[in-house]
Amino acid sequence: MLLQVFILAMSLVALVWSADKFVFGASSLARNLGVSPMIIGLTIVAMGSSAPEMMTAATASLQGTPDLAIGNAIGSNITNIALVLGITALLQPLTVSSQTVKREIPLILIISAIAYWILFDQFFSFSEGLALIIGFFIYIATLLIITIKRTKGKKSDDPLIIEAEQDVAEPVELKFSIMWLIIGLIVLPTSASYLVDSSVFIAKSFGISDLVIGLTIVAIGTSLPELAACLMSIIKKEDDLALGNIIGSNIFNILAVLSLAGLIAPGNIDALAATRDAPYMLGVTLLLFVLCFSRKFGYFRITRAKGALLLLTFIAYQVLLFNQVNN
Repeated sequence: MLLQVFILAMSLVALVWSADKFVFGASSLARNLGVSPMIIGLTIVAMGSSAPEMMTAATASLQGTPDLAIGNAIGSNITNIALVLGITALLQPLTVSSQTVKREIPLILIISAIAYWILFDQFFSFSEGLALIIGFFIYIATLLIITIKRTKGKKSDDPLIIEAEQDVAEPVELKFSIMWLIIGLIVLPTSASYLVDSSVFIAKSFGISDLVIGLTIVAIGTSLPELAACLMSIIKKEDDLALGNIIGSNIFNILAVLSLAGLIAPGNIDALAATRDAPYMLGVTLLLFVLCFSRKFGYFRITRAKGALLLLTFIAYQVLLFNQVNN
């Protein structure tokens, strides 16, 4: 058992590290090919924080444990809002003015409601997974079109776009860009495979479901990039980027991560995912919506009190899971 716990911890570290190197390599390669930092920041870098979830979901579904993939997607969204954003706001209250963030907060509420509706019948079909992944590509295309139209060859005045563009790393030589990209592509699936295997072993040993493992250990572990990004954002005083990372990651988790379970392993799902976890995810997202849109003068603030409330919802959820596992 100790060996499996060690493998789980090391695979999580390797998963997060390889995702970072993959993003660095892909971003640097794109810069070398002449792609603008703005487009790289809104696509490659934005998707990078969800790379661990995507690879874990794909691996789990391929290995016949789609509930772990579903738990990872739902659990990551709950963790991002309630734990990551809660801790971030406790450390530094956030003041956000980005129009992009304001537009995407209602969007993530709508997408979360769609995910709940899809899982409500406790069956995840291929067509439902396909609809989500198509929605993902439409979202990315729409985001790029709106941003490019607004800028029209000039610098964007949206704080989120400016901060995302500034966070794109300077390119390295082409050969090193390709090297890091290849390393990321090799280590990502390998570490995800070990992560899924050890998670399933631990779940069976303790008599808990794949869903719960995905909702807890795997979800928290794969949300570490979001936590790191948020902490760096408040250090750099980039409040818009801190919240933007959370919102963007949650949109990706539903459209690009959750969809993989339906595309790769469609079928019946754990009933609790539909009756307990998806509603909780929707409730936490609704809470964020309410907290954000109680604003004045074109800004909204996530204060320390709001951060504490979010953190309490995360603790309450863990207590709920723990009590149901024990019963």
